[in-house]
Amino acid sequence: MKKQTRVPGPTPAKSYIIDMDGVIIAGNTLIPGAKDFISRLIGRRSKFLILTNNPIYTPLDLQHRLQTLGLDIPVECFYTSAMATAQFLDSQRPKGTAFVIGESGLTSALHEIGYILTDHNPDYVVLGETTSYSFDKIAQSVRLVAAGARFVATNPDVSGPGKEGLEPACGAMAALIQAATGVAPYFIGKPNPLMMRTALRYLGEHSENTTMVGDRMDTDIVSGIESGMQTILVLTGVTKREDVERFPYRPTHILPSVAEIKV
Repeated sequence: MKKQTRVPGPTPAKSYIIDMDGVIIAGNTLIPGAKDFISRLIGRRSKFLILTNNPIYTPLDLQHRLQTLGLDIPVECFYTSAMATAQFLDSQRPKGTAFVIGESGLTSALHEIGYILTDHNPDYVVLGETTSYSFDKIAQSVRLVAAGARFVATNPDVSGPGKEGLEPACGAMAALIQAATGVAPYFIGKPNPLMMRTALRYLGEHSENTTMVGDRMDTDIVSGIESGMQTILVLTGVTKREDVERFPYRPTHILPSVAEIKV
């Protein structure tokens, strides 16, 4: 009789980068086991970041949102595509200028690095998420990009959930501007591994010591792999177990939820 080989589960990592939607929360509810998982991380003083492609909210906003759900996380443990976008712009053109379409999460991040927000000959047009896209601002973005402003967008998500159902997101608006100008945006958020690398620097950690935890193969897992991290796919969000075989890459581990992660 052939001896069965036991497949080892994920061993505890020193640090974690954790996607938020579909991993920690689902809509306005905590995913079962998420609170205990975060409590274990904090109790063991593990480094971790709650990561989101959503640039609308500031870390303080996100902290408050999770507090209302019963989860208390230090404000410095949140990292957004808006923050990654600001770090990218600061590395490319410090103290520059930008015309911005977005909410406080994005404008605050840009102000913090010393950027001036203007519609007069800006260095960049920066497109983020907003609940009230304005035709006038989209048209102005088109004119500025056509005139030579560099085009950057926080995240490539083309749609997302809204109060009334599916709504267009940053990627869809970016496609509109690209179609009008012929200029493609540079997307900062996942699956661009740049976001993971800036998150690692923000965390003060190396990829070899960090595990990426996410619910999407096409954003979380691929960007974790391309950044040199181990990856854990949890099945509480978008990607289901039967979907994994469709991709040419695989997560290091697949688990039902964050409740199963050893810390």
